[in-house]
Amino acid sequence: MAIAGTSDARRSLGFLSRDTLVKWAPLLVLLVLIAFFAVMEPRFLSIRNFARILIAATPALMIAVGVTFIIIMGSIDLSMEGTVSVCAVIFAFCFIWLGGTLASWAWLALPFALLVGAVLGFVNGLIHVKLKIPSFMASLAMGFVGTGLAMVMTGGDRIRIEDEAFRALLTVRWFNFPIMVYVAGLFLLIAWFIQTRTTLGRNFYAVGGGEALAHGSGLNVDRVRIMGFTLAGVFFAVGALLAVGRIGIAETATGNNFMFLSITAVVVGGTALWGGIGGVWNTLVGVLIVFVIGNGMVVIGLPGYIQDGVLGLLVILAVILSTDRKSISFVK
Repeated sequence: MAIAGTSDARRSLGFLSRDTLVKWAPLLVLLVLIAFFAVMEPRFLSIRNFARILIAATPALMIAVGVTFIIIMGSIDLSMEGTVSVCAVIFAFCFIWLGGTLASWAWLALPFALLVGAVLGFVNGLIHVKLKIPSFMASLAMGFVGTGLAMVMTGGDRIRIEDEAFRALLTVRWFNFPIMVYVAGLFLLIAWFIQTRTTLGRNFYAVGGGEALAHGSGLNVDRVRIMGFTLAGVFFAVGALLAVGRIGIAETATGNNFMFLSITAVVVGGTALWGGIGGVWNTLVGVLIVFVIGNGMVVIGLPGYIQDGVLGLLVILAVILSTDRKSISFVK
C-alpha cells in the first residue's frame, strides 16, 4: 500500500517533473520578461511597440524555423548568413531586371529567390552527407562561400528596391501590424504542418531521436538529411525576402547577425541541440524572448552589451535545463 501510495503521489506531482519544467520554461520566461519591462516602462505594452518587435523579429523567425528542422535531426546549420545574402542579392537583381515592380514580371523574382535558397541548402546537405563532413563545418564553409558570392555580385554596393507594392510588406498595416508579420505567420503555419503532418517531418524526429535506430527501421537517413537542409534553405530565402522588404535594400550585409540570433532563439526556445525534441512553436517563443529582451532594454535605456550578456546567460540556462548529463550526446 505504501509503495502504491508513493507511486500515486509521484503521478499527482507530475506537473512538477523536469520534463514539464523544460517544456514550459521558455514560455514562462517570455511572460516574466514582458511583465518586467511593462513594470519598468508602461509604454512597452503599447500596440505600436509590439508591432516594432514583430517587424524586427519576422526575418529572424523564418531563418530560425529553417534551423529548427536541422537541429531536430541532431545536426547544425551555420550557412544562414551567406544564404540570406545570396538570396537577397539575387532577388534584387532579378526584380529590377524583370521590371522593378510587382505589377510587371518582377514577381517571378520571389519564387526564384526561394529556388535559389533550396539549391544552396541542397548543396549544403549534399556536401555534409556525401563527403562525410560534419554539418557544422560543411555549413559554415557554405556560409562563407555565400557571403563571398554576394560580395562578388554586388561589388560592395547596395541594391535598392523602391517598388511600392513590394514595400507594402512594411508600409501597409492590417489591424496595426504590417503585412510582413502575417506573411511570416503563414510560413510558420506551413512549417508546423510539415513538422507534424508529413512523413518528412516525422522522419526529422526519427533521425534526431537515434540515427542507428532510424537506419535499422529502413529509413534513408542521408536522403532525409539532404531534404532537411534543402527545406532550411527555402526558409532562409523567405527570411531574406522579408529582410529586404523591411529595409528596401539588398546587400552583402543583409545576412549579418542572423547566425547568432537564430541559433540563440532555437536553443532558448527549448529545442534540444542533440535532436529529437522541440519544434517550430518552441522557436517562435525563443525568437520572441530574444527580441523582447532587445526591445525592452532599449525602451528602459540599458546598453546593448547588457542585452548580449543576458542572452548568453539564457542560452546557458536553457542548455542546462534541457541536457541530461547522464547521457550527453554531441551535435553530429
